[in-house]
Amino acid sequence: MTDFSSPAADDRVPKFVRQLGLPGLADIHVHFLPERMQQKVWNYFDQAEQSYGTPWPIRYRWPGLQRLRHLRRLGLRAVPALTYPHKPGMADWLNQWNAQFANEHSDVLRCATFYPEPGAAEVVRQAVQAGARLFKAHVQVGEYDPTDRLLDPVWGQLADQQIPVVIHAGSAPLRGQHTGAEPIARLLDDHPSLVLVIAHMGMPEYHEFADLAEQYDGVHLDTTLAFTDFAESLAPVPAGYRARLAELRDKIVLGSDFPNIPHPYADQVEALVRLGLGDQWLRHVLWRNGARLMGLSDGV
Repeated sequence: MTDFSSPAADDRVPKFVRQLGLPGLADIHVHFLPERMQQKVWNYFDQAEQSYGTPWPIRYRWPGLQRLRHLRRLGLRAVPALTYPHKPGMADWLNQWNAQFANEHSDVLRCATFYPEPGAAEVVRQAVQAGARLFKAHVQVGEYDPTDRLLDPVWGQLADQQIPVVIHAGSAPLRGQHTGAEPIARLLDDHPSLVLVIAHMGMPEYHEFADLAEQYDGVHLDTTLAFTDFAESLAPVPAGYRARLAELRDKIVLGSDFPNIPHPYADQVEALVRLGLGDQWLRHVLWRNGARLMGLSDGV
C-alpha cells in the first residue's frame, strides 16, 4: 500500500498521485456556476445548520480563477463544471454559460443539464451538438421525478449517445419527494443502457444504489463526500457496505463536490485510502473509471 502520510493537506495530493503512477485525478463531480448563482449557493450552505442540523462551512470560497488554479495544482486533468437548475427556464441558459466557460478554459470539460419542461429534449439535443460530454441532474434540488414523461426523450438521447449523467438521487442531506433508489430503478427499467453516475454513493441509500450498480452496466457511484469524517457524522456507511467496494472497483468514480465542501479536498482522497482496499483499487477510483467516463486518455 502506497504511503500517504498526512494526506489531509492538499499540497501532498500531487505527490501521492505520482506515487500511484497516475497522470492525474479524474474527479467527475466539481461545480462551477455563474457568479451570482454561486454566491446564492454559498449563502444557502451558510444556513446549513438550520436545514441539515450541522454547519457546512465552505472551504474554497474563492474567486473562480483561483479555484481553477487550485484544481490544476491538485492534479485534475479535466475540470467538469457541473450546473443544475431548480426551476423551469434555467437549463438552456446554464448550458450556454457552460459552453462559454469551457471555451475560455481548455481543461474545462463541457457539461450541460436539463429540467422536466416542454422543450427539454431540444435543449439537450443542442447541448450534445455543441459538444457536451457530461450532464448533471439533481432530483432533490429540482424537486422532480426522474421518470417524468417530459424527460423520456432526454433519457433516450443520452442513452443512445452513451453520455454520462451525474445524478444526485440519494436522500442525503435532505430527503425529497422523489429521492431514493426506487425512482432510479424505475428509470432504468425504461432506459437500461443509461450511463448514470450516482452522486455521493447514493447516501444514505448506499446498499440500494450499489444493487443498481451491480445490476446495470452503465450505473456507477461517485465518492463525493462519502467516507469522510463529515459524511460519517451525517449519513454513516451501513454495516457490510465496505465489503462490497472491492467488487465494485470498476464502478466507483472519484467525486469531491469542490468547491462546496466543508473540508480540504485531500480529506476525500484520504478517506478512500483509509478504506484499505489497495493501490490498484485506488488507481481505478482516482483515475481510470472517471477518465473512461469523461473520455480522457493517459496522455491528457
